[in-house]
Amino acid sequence: MGKYIGEIGLILTAIIWGIGFPASAMALDHYTPYQIIAGRFLIGFLILSLVFYKRLKAMNKSVLIKSVALGAILYISFILQTVGLQFTTPSKNAFLTVINVVIVPFIGFAFYKKRLDIFELVGAVMAVIGIAVLSLQFSGTVNIGDILTLCCAIGFAVHIFYTAKFVAEEDPVLITIIQMFTAALLGSGVVVAKGETTFAVESDALIPLLFLGIFSTTIAYLLQTISQKYITETKAAIILSTEALWGTLFSVILVGELFTIRLAIGALLIISAILIAETKVSFRLYKRERKLE
Repeated sequence: MGKYIGEIGLILTAIIWGIGFPASAMALDHYTPYQIIAGRFLIGFLILSLVFYKRLKAMNKSVLIKSVALGAILYISFILQTVGLQFTTPSKNAFLTVINVVIVPFIGFAFYKKRLDIFELVGAVMAVIGIAVLSLQFSGTVNIGDILTLCCAIGFAVHIFYTAKFVAEEDPVLITIIQMFTAALLGSGVVVAKGETTFAVESDALIPLLFLGIFSTTIAYLLQTISQKYITETKAAIILSTEALWGTLFSVILVGELFTIRLAIGALLIISAILIAETKVSFRLYKRERKLE
């Protein structure tokens, strides 16, 4: 069981993010996207720093620099996704964001000469195809929103890759706390600069924002950071891409959206992608055949 701690943690992260889709929609009825981003990271920082305040004593220059970099990349990626969504469709925004799955292994190859794992690469491509089948409304046009969202995908890919690299050397809890603080600080600065300082305080507004802050940010990013200590960055990206699948499934269950053949095919492709990356089935079959010769 212990060897699957990374997979289990990241699946839980993707499920939480999937459930967060309805919460985000509800929060947008009361707050601007910039207020939500700042709010969720501020809540995350406050909770984590209160629960793990003793960890802050172990802070040093190395973990500070790495965590601030991760926090800045995370916030910039969220902003690119948010601004991109204003100029493109939600389905294209979701699909282009998930392209980070394919980008992640090439970051290691390009900058660290890390060998590409063919099974993980095939799994990554299958995951992207699965998300395309699941969510993409095909259109031949490309606009500024698509380009910004693609930049956002690169940002998330860099974040996933360097999270895996940094947690091998530093305390994952401390990394999470500092990156939450960094994102909250940047988010608050943007909110003030845009003059969006009036906040709704009624329960209908606060409940979805608190859900995003507590579950989709605090718990989910803590799970992601800790889990990436036990799994490769490409596998992590593939599993995290199931966020779109879980979001669709919870929309069917909670909102009553129609379950379609397209959804079933997309789900099958994504699950197959995880199985290929995780089990390397064909490689094992090949080895078995060689033994029988």
